[in-house]
Amino acid sequence: MDNKKQKTILAMLPRSFTIRMPIRLSSVAAVIGCYSLFVTGMVVIPNGQVYAQSCYLDNRGRIVTRRRPGYEQVECPAPDVATDDQPSVSVPAQPADTSPAAAETETNNNVVQPAAPSLGTPSRRLTTEGFELGERKPDSGSPNSRRRKNAPSPIQKPALADFKPSIPVPDRWRVVDDQLGYKESLFDPYNRSPLKADKPLHSDWFFNVAVIADTIVETRSIPTPVGASSTLTNGGSDVFGGDSQSLTAQILATELVYYKGNTVFKPPDHEFRLTAAFNYNFTELDELQGVNADPQDGETRRDQHLGIQAAFYDKHLRNVSDRYDFDSFRIGIQPFSSDFRGFLFQDNQFGARLFGTRDNNKWQYNLAWFRRIEKDTNSGLNDLGKGLRDDDVFVANVTRQDWPFLGYFSQLTALYNRNGEDEDFYYNNNEFIERPASLGRETPRGYDVLYLGYNGDGHIGRLNLTTSAYYAVGTVEPGVFVDSAVDVSAVFAAAELSADYDWIRPRFSFLYASGDEDPFDDVATGFDAVFENPQFAGGETSYWNRQAVPLIGGGRIALSGRNSFLNAMRSSKEEGQSNFTNPGMVLLGIGVDMDILPELRLSLNLNQLQFDNTAVLEAARNQPDISNDIGTDFSAALIYRPWMSQNIVLRASYATLIPGQGFNDLFPNEDADYFLFNATFNY
Repeated sequence: MDNKKQKTILAMLPRSFTIRMPIRLSSVAAVIGCYSLFVTGMVVIPNGQVYAQSCYLDNRGRIVTRRRPGYEQVECPAPDVATDDQPSVSVPAQPADTSPAAAETETNNNVVQPAAPSLGTPSRRLTTEGFELGERKPDSGSPNSRRRKNAPSPIQKPALADFKPSIPVPDRWRVVDDQLGYKESLFDPYNRSPLKADKPLHSDWFFNVAVIADTIVETRSIPTPVGASSTLTNGGSDVFGGDSQSLTAQILATELVYYKGNTVFKPPDHEFRLTAAFNYNFTELDELQGVNADPQDGETRRDQHLGIQAAFYDKHLRNVSDRYDFDSFRIGIQPFSSDFRGFLFQDNQFGARLFGTRDNNKWQYNLAWFRRIEKDTNSGLNDLGKGLRDDDVFVANVTRQDWPFLGYFSQLTALYNRNGEDEDFYYNNNEFIERPASLGRETPRGYDVLYLGYNGDGHIGRLNLTTSAYYAVGTVEPGVFVDSAVDVSAVFAAAELSADYDWIRPRFSFLYASGDEDPFDDVATGFDAVFENPQFAGGETSYWNRQAVPLIGGGRIALSGRNSFLNAMRSSKEEGQSNFTNPGMVLLGIGVDMDILPELRLSLNLNQLQFDNTAVLEAARNQPDISNDIGTDFSAALIYRPWMSQNIVLRASYATLIPGQGFNDLFPNEDADYFLFNATFNY
């Protein structure tokens, strides 16, 4: 071979194969064959086909080129048949190579390759079994295959007539009814019911009905004054009478909610809510003029009342994020709580409220105004027949989730209470005076008070923590004991710490409400709330929280109100006015909640109670040296839920006050305990 031909052949090789010495043409062909072997892993045959060195029969009857344990070596199939583990390959058409370099060699991966297609021939399409679509498989007796033919399918191929036209479905709730056959019951809340908003009445409007039956049976021993006219106790004291009292009450409440929208992911677009409650109560005392100012009414009283506890319209104004942060507006009689535990204002009053969320519900806000409704005296329900009071409550608060700790809620609250009832005398249904309270000068008064507070609720690690702190500042005119305006400057703080240990939760409670040091100066430092209902330190299980203990001999007022820990010295919490000239309260308590069974819980509470300052009591009673020690409040409650839900709740509780020196100074030789049975049924 001359040098010119050698240079031409060398120019056709890659740089890695450049040879800087004279070689023969046959050697060049060998190099090209090795290069083909290195790049493609195939051995080129003169007729354009390739062969695997060995073939094997797997355990499924397929011919493969990879050897595994248990595979049997067989003769490789014809060159025009692809094996199962070789994918379909499209190779650009090339002219047949008849040179000596196309001689048969071994491949480095032992794979049977498809035949190289000729010009204009489409690539072969192989099935998962290695045969071209539309190509008949080799017979079971063929040496190239040992698989049997599949039996004909017994299911006939569907015809065009078998396809039915689509059935229109009005909404996704009817799909469940028509296709899945969900059970539906009108009165069973655990199955689908149109009365429980499980599916819309029409379009996307839903209707929900809730019915609550609440039965209360209570007996109590509580200090009771002797009536001004006479007493039923022969030879009794002319100040303190019989202390036995009993109460039976039946409440039936019905709530109707009609709303539009999908509440699974976002608030309803429109909501109309009406809640009506009927109360029947029977009370029996040992003394006259205890149930009514008229002694002819005797020592028992039967009363009933129908109250509207909610009647509002809620409009979803807008969504402000993709996660349904929103702004909504609500107007009408509506429930509202200014903080997590009901320390300051928790009631169902007429008002307007703008509320919403931000940043994926991490921020929550409320801007609200309420005009207080008169209450029924014996049931505590709203009494629309008496109209609205001249008493306004303005609230602004903002709540931040997961701050400053994950799982902890922090809230800032500003509440302004304006009371203009400084010209009227108001008597309740039992003909006792409510406004002004029968205390001190007994003169009509009004007040403007601003509450600034911080509230927290949640957990820090495994510790559960509730905190609340308020500062009250404002003006009362005139004062309770002085005929001039009095400035208000009072503080409140409460905290409850608990932790869960399996089925036991121990609790530690602390509450402080400042008392007035001097009822005759120009500053009132006793703290009082607007309308509290605290869920704290045992709640209504506690004797001092549950009972309205009267102040006998110092005016017809309650030392502490019903469902309240504050010694506010009001005529009543429901119909009276806030009073910032009071002895205050200090509470230290421990308690434990024990889930004995999933259906049964036992709660125990022990609270030590004290007055913060007794100067107001000494002035009202004209009695010096009253001790601060109220006593020890012990209570136990057993709560049974037979269905492990809130549908049926049975509660039995007992509480007693072990009197301290301060209680004995006010109520000598008086017992103080109560027993309560409560049955609640929810639909």
